[in-house]
Amino acid sequence: MPKYNDNFELSVEDVEIIEDALRREKRALSNKALSTAECEMANGEETDELDNSVRQIHDLLGRLHNQKVFYRPQTGAYVGG
Repeated sequence: MPKYNDNFELSVEDVEIIEDALRREKRALSNKALSTAECEMANGEETDELDNSVRQIHDLLGRLHNQKVFYRPQTGAYVGG
């Protein structure tokens, strides 16, 4: 039985590309779900599937965000921007 590779070597730029692609896909699915819901003959099953896909992408983006380590200086005052 094959095992999954759990050690990924991605650069910060790679993660940014993945996040941008996920955001674009989420936006496209959200727009499609809105236009489908506005249609009088909207199929509830199709909108549920679109909503589920948007929710999965949103959760994945959240997990990616939570794995980031943000820089904070060890000494001195932190000035956010």
